Amino acid sequence: MLVRSDDRGTLLIGQPSHAWVSGQLARAWGGQRFGPAQPREEVCLAAEQHDIGMAQWDLAPMRNPQTGLPLSFTQMPIGLHLPLWDAAAERLVRQSRYAALLVSMHGMRLYQQRDLDRLEPNEADAVREFLQRQHRLQDQLLTSLRADPATAASAHNELVARNSDLIWTWDFISLALCLGWAPCSAQAVPTNEGPVELRLRPGPQRDKVVLDPWPLRPRRLRVRCEGQRLHSVYDSDDDLRRALEAASWETLEIELTP
Repeated sequence: MLVRSDDRGTLLIGQPSHAWVSGQLARAWGGQRFGPAQPREEVCLAAEQHDIGMAQWDLAPMRNPQTGLPLSFTQMPIGLHLPLWDAAAERLVRQSRYAALLVSMHGMRLYQQRDLDRLEPNEADAVREFLQRQHRLQDQLLTSLRADPATAASAHNELVARNSDLIWTWDFISLALCLGWAPCSAQAVPTNEGPVELRLRPGPQRDKVVLDPWPLRPRRLRVRCEGQRLHSVYDSDDDLRRALEAASWETLEIELTP
């Protein structure tokens, strides 16, 4: 769950809706310098579904007793967060092996950034086991993709690594847009000339964000996601559940410009 605070209260944006923004970016990505994603359909699907493991949890999110609001994705304890990522890639296997591979790689990258020495021993062990399972799944998927004439050309290491970097980039940009992080920068964004820094800064209006350098095919792009509006904090899980049942839905739209 993404928890966005503003002058009207709190907008709760589900992880799948944030991932939808990643998919919108993926479909518009390209231009002479940045180049399109290949294979397009599979990579765009992975971008749009990269948080599929969170979909069920976001229907009834747990309350953070310290804030009185749902736990954000950065506040979820490992014991809750890790099993959701553990199941994510396997939920995509029957839809697209390539998309499942990229989602597995994305979850692995998230947990490879954890400092295991700062975790409780049982948590560190759980993360290590997760990483091992994802390694095995990725090996199986790559073997299958390389054995299939229709997918073999897209399964070589360099292209898979580039596509993983693209998923990482779109995820960051989407989070920045949904949570209002600008000004900020996405690092090591792949281009035809090597990785670059992609800067985001606020535009002249609240619903506009400037990207530099410009990575999209259209000269402007309006992306959107959906969330629920809360106007208070809640003292119990039941209060939060009732508030979510009654909360109005709201569309967040942001225009990207060079």
